[in-house]
Amino acid sequence: MTNLEKYIAAFVEALGVDADVVNSTLSYQSVAEWDSVGHMSLIAELENTFDIEMETDDVVDFSSFDTGIGILKKYGIDV
Repeated sequence: MTNLEKYIAAFVEALGVDADVVNSTLSYQSVAEWDSVGHMSLIAELENTFDIEMETDDVVDFSSFDTGIGILKKYGIDV
């Protein structure tokens, strides 16, 4: 499984959305499932999937699918 596939799977698992909803236009609160609780579930899922611990600023800044890719690069994960 590629890192992109893992990344998409984390959104599907944490938010309970279909994979076809997960794309570059997905952003915080653009779907009902990505609320504050869903956000923390997503962060936890990503941390588990990629074996990282995000800094608080990164958790707050993680506002979209594309932004998340940039944040993961900070932790050495190429999506």
